[in-house]
Amino acid sequence: MRIIAGTWKGRRLATVRGRGVRPTTDRVREAWMSILGDRLRGADVADLFAGSGALGLEAMSRGATHVTFVERSHRAVRTIERNIRTLGARAATAVIRNDALSHIRNTAADRYDLALADPPYEHGYALRLLAAYRQAPFARELWIEHDVREALPPEAVAEQRRYGDTALTRVTRTGDDP
Repeated sequence: MRIIAGTWKGRRLATVRGRGVRPTTDRVREAWMSILGDRLRGADVADLFAGSGALGLEAMSRGATHVTFVERSHRAVRTIERNIRTLGARAATAVIRNDALSHIRNTAADRYDLALADPPYEHGYALRLLAAYRQAPFARELWIEHDVREALPPEAVAEQRRYGDTALTRVTRTGDDP
């Protein structure tokens, strides 16, 4: 895996190996960053279900000033820390070993400018993230990568793009946000 664009373009990242690991593809990650565009510049970002940290590090490479990585797997946290060291990004990052839903519930409103979530496709995580976000709106924008078959309520979808079986969805806080 590599950083696609920005300051660290082309730099290689360590990955988390194992069953149940499904990193965001380069194609989807590139599309996601293009959608976010200038919103990344100067942003404080949360990378939820961070895995290897590639999504948050890509955001930093493109201008985010701080990224908080939230991941519950000890092995994945070690990989994130390794990637942060490789890029020399320690001062502009925080790594939290915790369940993403617990982190959301315990985070102040609008703590982050952007939150990017790439949860496991099974277990209804997209719907659970939406519910947690509506109870505790910890970020100004929440984007969720999910399987297109996991439909979110239409009133919750502010923006959505599809790439094969993958959807990138910006969800609303209340059902009537723009």
